[in-house]
Amino acid sequence: MQPVDKLIRSASLNGYVELVESLGRDPYAFLRGVGIAARVLDNPEALIPSHTVRELLETTARDTGVEDFALRLAARRTLSNLGPISLVLKDEPTPRQALDTLCRYEKLLSATLITRIEDAGQSVVIREELLPRPGLNTRQAMELAVGVKMGMLRELIGPQWRPQQVCFTHRPAADIAPYRAFFGRNPMFNQPFNGLVCATADLSMPRTRDDPGPAYFARDYLESALRRRHEGIREACREVILALLPGGRCTAQLVAQHLRIDRRTLHRHLGDEGLTFSAMLNQLRSELAMRHLLESDLPVGEVAVLLGFSAHSSFSHWFRAAFGCSVSHWRRQSTGRHAPAD
Repeated sequence: MQPVDKLIRSASLNGYVELVESLGRDPYAFLRGVGIAARVLDNPEALIPSHTVRELLETTARDTGVEDFALRLAARRTLSNLGPISLVLKDEPTPRQALDTLCRYEKLLSATLITRIEDAGQSVVIREELLPRPGLNTRQAMELAVGVKMGMLRELIGPQWRPQQVCFTHRPAADIAPYRAFFGRNPMFNQPFNGLVCATADLSMPRTRDDPGPAYFARDYLESALRRRHEGIREACREVILALLPGGRCTAQLVAQHLRIDRRTLHRHLGDEGLTFSAMLNQLRSELAMRHLLESDLPVGEVAVLLGFSAHSSFSHWFRAAFGCSVSHWRRQSTGRHAPAD
């Protein structure tokens, strides 16, 4: 099953040219290297393949030797870079309601980023996930996504605000200092999710709202854009599977319920695209397994849980069938790092 190219606004690279130039490098050489025309950046609403943006961020960070490149880019972003969505967010009475609104319209910004908001007592967990694509690292793209959310909340709450926790699934950076400076605390790496943990009280603070006139027209425009946006069953199914996997229960029946259709209808729609539910589930598990094993130092048992397996042994059997070797052997071959025994 070939991966489907997803699109993202070119505004996601706002500040990229200036940042790379400040490092003494040629940004246009990096852009050409991944096939992005420089003129595309002149129009923030232009759509470009998301995988080229991920590749650009990883390549630039590696070749410049700046591990916190994505955070430096996030620091150059403001709410206004979100386009019409920023007008609606500023009109919401609390930061929490602004987050909920952002989740509604986020697909108009990026077709690969999924944000989930969860209440946890006196805290709110903001989980960020990127739809995987084989062969592409996600570290820089994920740090950009979390960094942008951090900046957005600071604009809505106050410049001195900081989260209770910052979490990333990938392994630690060599130098934590730039991360501590950006987030106001040390982030936690090799965690089971990417995102922020915030105090509920902070997100419930009332805001002084802007002139509601522009927000009204912006919301009307965004709702029309959502209605025009067509999302196939494959994309919708992948997103639901991604959300359900860590909970350990990801069946065709549950996915169908989340999509508000019955199981037979789901199978019929997938069949029309030449797909089966089990094939999609296995593909997504394979892509996520490669990401976690390559980019993090998570123990195999924790990777198994994130992929929806109830037992370490079940994951090991599945992995051997899918990849033709044990988890630890694959990890050693792929990363050149010592891996624990299965």
